[in-house]
Amino acid sequence: MPQIFTSYKDAIEYLYSRLPMFTRDGVSAFKKDLDNTLALCEALGNPQHQFKSVHIAGTNGKGSTSHMLAAIFQAAGYKTGLYTSPHLLDFRERIRINGQMIAETAILDFVNAQQELLEQVDPSFFEATVALTFRYFADEKVDIAIIETGLGGRLDSTNVITPELSVITNIGYDHMYLLGNTLPEIAYEKAGIIKPGVPVVVSERQTETATVFLKKAASAGSMIRFASDEWVTEVIAEHPAYKVISAKSTKTNVEDKFQLDLRGSYQLKNVRGVLSAVGVLNLLGYKLKNEHVHTGLANVQALTGLMGRWQTLANHPAIICDTGHNEDGWKEVLQNIRTTPHDRLHMVIGVMRDKDLEKMLPILPNNAAYYFSSPDMPRALPANELASAANEKGKGGLAYSSIENAILAARQQATANDLIFIGGSTFVVAEALQYLLPAL
Repeated sequence: MPQIFTSYKDAIEYLYSRLPMFTRDGVSAFKKDLDNTLALCEALGNPQHQFKSVHIAGTNGKGSTSHMLAAIFQAAGYKTGLYTSPHLLDFRERIRINGQMIAETAILDFVNAQQELLEQVDPSFFEATVALTFRYFADEKVDIAIIETGLGGRLDSTNVITPELSVITNIGYDHMYLLGNTLPEIAYEKAGIIKPGVPVVVSERQTETATVFLKKAASAGSMIRFASDEWVTEVIAEHPAYKVISAKSTKTNVEDKFQLDLRGSYQLKNVRGVLSAVGVLNLLGYKLKNEHVHTGLANVQALTGLMGRWQTLANHPAIICDTGHNEDGWKEVLQNIRTTPHDRLHMVIGVMRDKDLEKMLPILPNNAAYYFSSPDMPRALPANELASAANEKGKGGLAYSSIENAILAARQQATANDLIFIGGSTFVVAEALQYLLPAL
């Protein structure tokens, strides 16, 4: 007999406890086919076919790209759905319309109505969340939904949609035990979101992966564009709350300047993909004017609620967090650190067990003070193991019992002109935000 939940808290706890979660449980929660998602969607009336969408995959940058496109659509007046994962502070961050999180009552109603279905299909947490999202977007009659893949592409639960456009950001080494050990193998999984006749934008042309995308697009009869061939972008001014970038079209030589409230240097690559995506979407009949692009890019965080991308949490000393968590993500983070004025660098970091420390640790600076910790989840690498591995590589620091204690120690050691960086995992950033934001 199904249980009737009377509160959102009970309903979300049911989902967390009842269903396997990749973020918590790791590979055991990853389902290697789309059968469960298709079964859920079929039982829910196939909502994935009842709204238009843009599908976004990639190793790094897919979250920022999703939020930028959503902000532009919102600025243009479209009722815009946005599905991303994981969340930082509130599960409802994953499912938004025009920047507003899904109502608690909508989740409560879904769980109460579909509990028998969930127990019958026995999906993963992610599969159930995708089905909930698609039903919600269909019921709310969104004009467009920006859908970010969770992991990979070909077998990702979101890959039951037929979008207006597919966007693939950069390809790097991450989740190799699931996606493959070479960049072409990983690219093959990401290319799985390319659908017959649906155009695709690839944000960055990479020597190792371009052929994979070209072959897949050709076999699908899909127009393909590499945004890095179409745009040259550079930072021309930095401000505490935003940066000004120039974007020059290689086709027309026309140059424009955009204010962007996402300050990480890696956003230059993402902006190229966004601009090419806007161009294709306008060819498809959408009306995304230049003024909408300017407004959207200048107000991504305010319009969509994006957090954790090179986000400043405090000053004197500066505390900055970023969710970058693989080799390429770390390289971009370190570039941002190098260009941020500071005296001494303090790094509060934690990682998941599945991260390749042999690739990550050698690129971290030796002259920083390290505060090793572990997010409160089974999939996290224990802080003492991370500290031991890092110390062997010349990264000096101690292990702390919690992210909060590590941040406290860093703040005690830092002086006003120092920089405290917090990262290594989305879940490290989530706990940092939970601890620091109420105090701001």
